[in-house]
Amino acid sequence: MKFIKSQAELDEVLESLRTDGKTIGFVPTLGALHEGHGSLIARSKRQTDFTVCSIFVNPTQFNESTDLAKYPRTLDADKALLEEIDCDLLFYPDVETVYPNGFSDSPDIDLQGLDEVLEGAFRGGHFDGVVQVVKRLLELVKPSHLYLGQKDFQQFSIVQFMIDYYEIPTMLVVCPIKREKSGLAMSSRNMRLTPRNRERAVIIKRTLDYAQRRLKNHFVKEVRAYAFNRMKIDGFRPEYFEIVDGRTLKAVESMDESDYIVACTAVWAGEIRLIDNKIYKKPKTK
Repeated sequence: MKFIKSQAELDEVLESLRTDGKTIGFVPTLGALHEGHGSLIARSKRQTDFTVCSIFVNPTQFNESTDLAKYPRTLDADKALLEEIDCDLLFYPDVETVYPNGFSDSPDIDLQGLDEVLEGAFRGGHFDGVVQVVKRLLELVKPSHLYLGQKDFQQFSIVQFMIDYYEIPTMLVVCPIKREKSGLAMSSRNMRLTPRNRERAVIIKRTLDYAQRRLKNHFVKEVRAYAFNRMKIDGFRPEYFEIVDGRTLKAVESMDESDYIVACTAVWAGEIRLIDNKIYKKPKTK
């Protein structure tokens, strides 16, 4: 596996691949890698000729400086995992490489309200940072395929909008949520949970499942309130539980409003904020 830090080295490797007509898969991460990231890399390796994983803890998508400071940085362990799963290249740029002109360069794009709901309602400016860094990394790597996980449902929806808006020649591939044995969605933040809260956080997945069953006999409004209150166990503070249109991310009041419906939630488990989602109604492919 190649370890590359500079744009010049990256260009040298990837341009030769493009010249040979090879496809390049890209998995952007913030590090602290786990099996969820591994599943994205495995998917890329099956579908493309060469797989790049990036590790970059992007300052512009953290709302709180303390959250940025506390984000786990485990580069040596990450390198070992990537070598074990036979990733082709790790790109771990510094801030100056990603933002040579400073943080002021931000894409001028109207996200049509996709960034104002769910996570956006609680993390103002977060998706400005996400769009900024993903666009910049796509400019650096120029992949044929981009692999993201379903766990960050709103994030991949916004990234797809950005790709379409700027007509970036990269195909977005969304991979299913990878879960721990308990059902908890895999996340780099899980390692910061206390053992007790990590065990009890299974209530999030169970609530998503149970809410889906309740929708057969109850109104969406009732289910939404029930699910939110169900997660108010000791030490846990739900921030939202919404049932939304999978395209607009706007709340629905009936399961008949759309052919694509998703439940999304965010819950504080002690001092750690966890997100999860479940697709309740998926559009039929033509």
